[in-house]
Amino acid sequence: MEIDDAVKLTQERLAQEGTSMAELLAHFRDKVSPTLIGDPTWNRILKCASKLPITLGASPFGFELPLHQKETVADLGVSLSSGTRPARFFEELANSDPHNKTAAALGLLFRDMDAKNSALREIVGRKVMLEYDIGSALKDEITDPGLFLRPGERPIVGANAQEKDVNLLADSLVSCIGWEKKESERENVRRAYLAQPADTRMDSFGVFPSRARSIRLAVMGFTGEDQISSYLKNINWPGETTAVRALISRFKERVAIVRTGANIDVQEDGIGPTLGLTLIVNQRYTKDSRYWLDGLTDWDPFLSALTDERIVVQSKLKALADWVTHPTMLFAKSGRFVLLRGIHHIKLVLNGDQLTKVKAYVFLILSGAVAP
Repeated sequence: MEIDDAVKLTQERLAQEGTSMAELLAHFRDKVSPTLIGDPTWNRILKCASKLPITLGASPFGFELPLHQKETVADLGVSLSSGTRPARFFEELANSDPHNKTAAALGLLFRDMDAKNSALREIVGRKVMLEYDIGSALKDEITDPGLFLRPGERPIVGANAQEKDVNLLADSLVSCIGWEKKESERENVRRAYLAQPADTRMDSFGVFPSRARSIRLAVMGFTGEDQISSYLKNINWPGETTAVRALISRFKERVAIVRTGANIDVQEDGIGPTLGLTLIVNQRYTKDSRYWLDGLTDWDPFLSALTDERIVVQSKLKALADWVTHPTMLFAKSGRFVLLRGIHHIKLVLNGDQLTKVKAYVFLILSGAVAP
C-alpha cells in the first residue's frame, strides 16, 4: 500500500476512535515516562490536544524534550498535509473562527499548495509541521504554534542557484502569519543560503508567531567543524566559532559524527546569537522508505556521549534510552494499529560560547494499515 493511502486509511480509522487528539494521547500515557514528561505538563499537552483533530495521529507527531532541565516539561509537535481530513478541519475552523490565527495561516498555505502548478508544492509537497510551546511557554496559556516547511520534494542545495525557492518559502511563511515583509530580513535569508557549501541543504524553514520575530533555518550536511565554522563566519553569526569547533571535536572523540547541522535565527539586522547544532550519527533522507525506522541501538553511542555533559540530567537520558522500541501492536474499537517510536534528532544549543540547552526530538507514528 502506498504511504498516502495508508495515511488516509489510518485517518479514517482514527475518526472512528474519537474526536480530538487528546483522546488519542490519553491512551499513550503509560508509554511516556514521567521522568520525561510530568503530569502537570502532560495535562497541558492534553488541553492543547483537545482542540486538535484525532486524525492528526495518522502522521508523525511527537515531543521536544529538554534534557538540560530538571523540570519534566515538553513541547508538542504535529504534522499534516493539504487535502486531508486534518487540513479540512483547519480550513473549516478558519471559516467559522476568523480570529484563529493558526487556522488562517494553514488555510493560506494549503490554498497555495493546492493551486494549479503550485510553485510551493513543487518544493515542499503538501506538508506543514506545527510546534506548540507548552513546557517552554512563559505562561500557562497555549500560544500560537510555530509553522515549518521542509523542501523535501525539491531539496534546496548550496551552490545550486535556488534563491527563488528560498525567497518563496520565506515569503510564504511570513505572509501566512500576517507579518509585514521586510526586505532586510529577506536579504539575510538569501545570504544565509548563498553562503552554504555545495554539499549542504536547507532542511527546513520556520516561524514562531508567538516569539520574537525571526525566521528559523535548519542547514544540514556540514562535513566537520572547519566547514561549519567557516559558514558561521561568512554569515556573521555573532557567537564564538571556537566554541562550536570545540563542542564538535569533543563529541567526535566519543562517537562517530557523520554530518552536522545548524539551526540559525535570521532577523532583520542579521543572525541571532543562538545556534542549534545537530550532530548526525544516523543519516536520514526524507525520501528514504526507512526514514522513520530506528534500529534499537542506533542512538546508544550518542546517548552514551551525552552522559559526559554536565548540563544533561542523567535520569532523563536513561529514560530517553528506553524510548526507541520495536513496533508495537495496539488494539482499538476499529481494529489493530501499529505504533512506532523513535528519536528523530538531538540538538545542542549554544548561546555565545556556552552550551546552554540539550533537546531531544522524539516521534510516534501510528498506522491503521495493518494486514489482517
